[in-house]
Amino acid sequence: MQTFAEVDRLETSALLAAIAQLAPDELLRARTRRNLADRRHALPEWLSRLAEAEAYRCVEMVHVLGDGDNLIVGVRLEDGQELAVVVYVDHNLGTVAKDAFVVPESIEEMLAIMREHAEAPRDTEWRALDPADARERITEAVEHGSMMFPPLESESWPACRPLVEWAARLLPVGGVGYERPEWGEDDKAALTESFFASEFGAAFDDRGHRDLFESILWFATDYGPGDPLRWSPTAVEILLSDWIPRKIVAPAEFLSAAPELLRAFIAYAHAARRIRPGLTAETLAAVDEWEPDYQRSIRSPRLQGPAALLAAVGAIDLDDPSWLSGGNEFAALHNIGKVMLASLRRAVGGEEALAALPVEALPDEAFVWDGIPEDIAAKVSEILTRCDRCCDELLDVEYRTACRRYLAKVATGDPEVLRRRGRADTAAAAVCWTIGKANDLFTPTGGAMLVKDLMAHFRLTQSSVSQRATTLMRAAGVESDWGIYPAWDVQLGDPDLLVASRRRRIIELRDRFVKSA
Repeated sequence: MQTFAEVDRLETSALLAAIAQLAPDELLRARTRRNLADRRHALPEWLSRLAEAEAYRCVEMVHVLGDGDNLIVGVRLEDGQELAVVVYVDHNLGTVAKDAFVVPESIEEMLAIMREHAEAPRDTEWRALDPADARERITEAVEHGSMMFPPLESESWPACRPLVEWAARLLPVGGVGYERPEWGEDDKAALTESFFASEFGAAFDDRGHRDLFESILWFATDYGPGDPLRWSPTAVEILLSDWIPRKIVAPAEFLSAAPELLRAFIAYAHAARRIRPGLTAETLAAVDEWEPDYQRSIRSPRLQGPAALLAAVGAIDLDDPSWLSGGNEFAALHNIGKVMLASLRRAVGGEEALAALPVEALPDEAFVWDGIPEDIAAKVSEILTRCDRCCDELLDVEYRTACRRYLAKVATGDPEVLRRRGRADTAAAAVCWTIGKANDLFTPTGGAMLVKDLMAHFRLTQSSVSQRATTLMRAAGVESDWGIYPAWDVQLGDPDLLVASRRRRIIELRDRFVKSA
């Protein structure tokens, strides 16, 4: 962008006009608009007035088996030209944007083409989607997909990602993202009893099959779409070709019964959901297709349990044949202990800090203004007020103190980031989100708050805050071992920013993993 800004030509002005709308960074977009304001080139009207585009209609295409959805957004440019944005969200991979494309057609024309070429139109539902919900779902799916390694790629994705994110930003905020079905222990117990009491499961009602069914139910509720009564050929493939052989550490004799039990459960589940018999036949055929490879796999040397987890993060040597012996669980736990202790050291700032971690609650502490330049004092005060209000309404005194301390680190670490143009509520949301992530606020063990609930307080979405959070972490001197600042691994390296419950949890994990490492 800097190169384009320095070369004052019609062509670079056109590129800057696109960047001013399509760049993901709000600050970069603002800088580009300022640069364009000094130029006098005559650009095409549709390009110069790109900010006036309208995302006017959203539709979702949903398959009955729930493997994934197509989200379609219709966009109309100021001069009347239209384009349709199509994003495929894959639920089996974790509700991620797997593919997308943009075409110069109206959404009505695009829907007609998609209906015409739909493989199974009778199993597909087309329904209007609230624009705010569409924005939240697309934004979350793109963010989650961007964290996958290796990255998801197609002929058009992620090449069209800037257009997709631009179209999403045209939609209103305040929507609801994807919500996984809730299956509590009582729900799973009721489903288990219903299955084994049915004509489908009665023949399998013994201790061994019930134990195996518990694993199948674990996969069905915690992975993929999260509905244990909707099975697809893809879900069957994942379960038999990878999940059970890798995840479940048990003798082959025990695991060998899984395909037969799975057939019975698929028949039961599809009957309960009134799924078309033809789809049930296709899903059962997938069990037949994958069973031979599955039976060979569970009887072959392979990485399992902790060893498979360590291999995924590169913590073990895959060339070491001892990992495939099936009897190396102690060594696996030893390596897990080392990995976990390294993570805990990053969370608190080193070995000494981890060994001497205090358990007392953070005090009710006033904001410390020492070292904060006068020219950003008003901006800091504005951010501080919003952080305090959030902590008073949603959190507690400890979180308020931690947010105050972190904001002071940002303001003294790199005051320049607060001299730039930027909304105070976005910065405040980034501060509160960062402190929440560092303290496991958004996990069941750390507070179980939903990120969207925190963002709703500021009337923002996580996508509008994550980039700002990264900028503030750099300003505060937070280092990342990844070279990036992934949203799932916020480690601030400072025990003074951790609430008492988080420090007690770290101490508990420290003592547990010291023994295994």
